[in-house]
Amino acid sequence: MTTTLSVNSPAIDNSHLKALNQLDIPARLLLGPGPSNADPAVLAAMDRQPIGHLDKAYLALMDEVQELMRYAWQTDNHLTLPVSGTGSAAMEATLANTIEPNDKVLVCVNGYFGHRLVDMATRYGAEVSTLHRPWGEVFTTAEIRTALATHRPAVMAMVHAETSTGVCQPMAGIGDLCREYDCLLILDTVTSLGGVPLFLDQWGVDLAYSCSQKGLSCPPGSSPFTMSDRALAKLNNRKSNVANWYLDMSLLSNYWGKGRTYHHTAPVNMTYAIREALRLLAEEGLAARWQRHQNAAERLYAGLEDMGLECHVPREYRLHTLTTVRIPDGVDGKAVTNQLIDQHNMEIGGGLGDLAGKVWRVGLMGYNATPENVDKCLAALKQVLADLG
Repeated sequence: MTTTLSVNSPAIDNSHLKALNQLDIPARLLLGPGPSNADPAVLAAMDRQPIGHLDKAYLALMDEVQELMRYAWQTDNHLTLPVSGTGSAAMEATLANTIEPNDKVLVCVNGYFGHRLVDMATRYGAEVSTLHRPWGEVFTTAEIRTALATHRPAVMAMVHAETSTGVCQPMAGIGDLCREYDCLLILDTVTSLGGVPLFLDQWGVDLAYSCSQKGLSCPPGSSPFTMSDRALAKLNNRKSNVANWYLDMSLLSNYWGKGRTYHHTAPVNMTYAIREALRLLAEEGLAARWQRHQNAAERLYAGLEDMGLECHVPREYRLHTLTTVRIPDGVDGKAVTNQLIDQHNMEIGGGLGDLAGKVWRVGLMGYNATPENVDKCLAALKQVLADLG
């Protein structure tokens, strides 16, 4: 028996929903690990009516995004595109497309996001080995060579800019080692793209991923992804289908390539946004953008030192887009971040994993990497520490 509801049928009570006010979001200064504040020009680009994701105007826009993304990463990889999702979706795409069951995968772990790579790789049936360093330290080429010789992986994954620790991994020689041992190199550039020097082709990186909401100063939801010809060869020679349909690059490449074959409804307005964010990066120029982030970071280091605060990472390995600051003994780190929000409308982050309760994370990314924001952060932090005694 089928029941037909009329327009007069009783419905779930929604009186409390009608009482909701229109959306009102506080205008925070976001100086944490991400997101950063979006550039106003990016928000303006996003605030346009969507068009069809197979419209010829949109297809032309897709080509521009790919070319701009290659410039930002310094790569000629043909398969370079934004994944429809946050940075974790792009992270998963690198693993989903390269790993087949029982593949040997080596993950270099020196922070929270190395552990996430291990978790993801395991879910795709990989035989995962790990190389560990304490949180806040980097890997040497000598220990990477030893690990590659010991485990003989098909894929090695590592984090260039570890968001949990503020470490920037030196990359000289690592891609050469991976080629010597016939191993693909995956690189996490989530907190480095658009903020610190990146040379994927020069470094011999086979797959990389990032996000839109940090160094690119774009809202989250469209995440850069790239594959080299070596990585594509492994994808094309798989014995099994990619286990994740949504992130299968053998399908997505037909949409982003010459075929323009429908795969899924693209986030059209996010494509507007990331295209504008990448255009602004190209307009500023990579060298100028990288220098601006370095200048902001060094201004922050000097101010922290004047306040008697210490950074967690040795200076030569610090990530200019994100600085970990050691919480002084006897200070309640969470109380400080709460008061910064409540009294100064400013966000900085707390520690993750091994560094939980031990550090603050201060982000100076993209649009936010200015001397004015550094000075605001230092002044507010100094005031809150004084208030809390």
